[in-house]
Amino acid sequence: MAEVTLAPLFCDHAILQRNQPVPVWGRAEPGEHLTVTFRGQSVGTTAEADGRWIVYLAPMSAAIEPADLVVTGSSTLTVRDVLVGEVWLASGQSNMNRPLSSLPDAAKVVAGIRNPLIRHLNVALTAAAEPAMTVATSGWLAAEPDTAGSFSAVAWYFSVELQRKLGVPVGVIHSSWGGSKIEAWIDAPSLSATPPWPAINERWQYMVTNYPKIEAEYAAWDKVMKERLAQGQPAPETMPLLPRGHGSPHALSQLFNGMIAPLQPYALRGAFWYQGESNWERANEYAELLPAMIKAWRAQWGQGDFPFYFVQLPNYTQGYDPSNLTWAWLREAQIAALKLPNTGMAVTIDCGDPKDIHPQNKPTVGRRLGAVALSQAYGVPVDWSGPRFAGVTREGATLRVKFTHADTGLISAELPPQSFEIAGEDRKFYSATARIDGDTVIVRSDAVPAPVAVRYAWSNTPKANLLNGAGLPAAPFRSDSW
Repeated sequence: MAEVTLAPLFCDHAILQRNQPVPVWGRAEPGEHLTVTFRGQSVGTTAEADGRWIVYLAPMSAAIEPADLVVTGSSTLTVRDVLVGEVWLASGQSNMNRPLSSLPDAAKVVAGIRNPLIRHLNVALTAAAEPAMTVATSGWLAAEPDTAGSFSAVAWYFSVELQRKLGVPVGVIHSSWGGSKIEAWIDAPSLSATPPWPAINERWQYMVTNYPKIEAEYAAWDKVMKERLAQGQPAPETMPLLPRGHGSPHALSQLFNGMIAPLQPYALRGAFWYQGESNWERANEYAELLPAMIKAWRAQWGQGDFPFYFVQLPNYTQGYDPSNLTWAWLREAQIAALKLPNTGMAVTIDCGDPKDIHPQNKPTVGRRLGAVALSQAYGVPVDWSGPRFAGVTREGATLRVKFTHADTGLISAELPPQSFEIAGEDRKFYSATARIDGDTVIVRSDAVPAPVAVRYAWSNTPKANLLNGAGLPAAPFRSDSW
């Protein structure tokens, strides 16, 4: 007789989502009757012909006192120390995956962490050809010195912001993979329905078919690059394709199958996302793919349009990009997702390191994401957004740029506002001087006597120093559509 099992998210120290129905599921002997008991509720069900079963606990208020969740059938399972609070899913690539232990002051920070009301669960790196029902995890880990070093740094500072303001347990399910493309995180039917699909599929089929050749070309290039760098010479000007096949973080839909599908339908409050670096070359595709992924995840969870927040990429010197503009276009592509309801963006243009794709300022990133959630999901009155472009008007030889989220005024750090450019009807952009005038910025350039368009921080590594009075940075923008 098969033993009763639970989905891997239901283990000791779990946090369940408050104020909404909570599904609990697993496997048992076909036709077996089971009862799930938790905090005075007792819900029964019968396993299906394939052994699957699921029950729904009625919505519960937050609970900081632990209780046992008990499943009774042919055998009895007891999940201990279960709290009720807020549960968020954190996903993306390496900047979400970077643990607290990787930060410069990690030893000091981790040593001081003791908060049993914050718990994280790490999902194992798993690529799968088909949607999986189960996945290995770290189990739920309460925040303490022995465990917190393994927490995603961004997710940690996000959860601290929420727990401090809301006063309830906060759980984060962390499921990310360094170097992954967004195409790996979208289920196959949804991905194949996007406009970029024919090009994506063509590239992937070429990669899989020619994998040995691509692998050899990359190995030869890597050898030459290392030799040149060791001799103080510049790296080769071009870079071959990375050898990424099945089971890799580029494999189409395989991270969704292995690391997102098994988490459904665990009750969530929302999700937050830090990814895009691996898609830097194809911003037009990303503008379609990020909204498609958000809509797909929401539909699959069946919880309506749950909150989805994301990190706009910071400043970084992208190699093999002579235009110095690809990350600017990718940042704009990310903004396309804000057209969906219940979405929000944390601007980090001032948090990057031009020489390091893994900037160390994860505390600011996590806190800004937390502020977005506190304001948008919970209605807490906090400063959450820097200035956002709201329009431009021409005044003779100058342009006056208007902003939202400038009620606290505009300021510039250290220097007058930098990284503004303007263009005339010829569509040629020139560096411009800028000055703050109340809640607007006036921009001009002697090279453009009749300006019609303005851009701000429109490069891979801009000097972006325009802030509002709350110290939050202005998002990069352009007024043109050229």
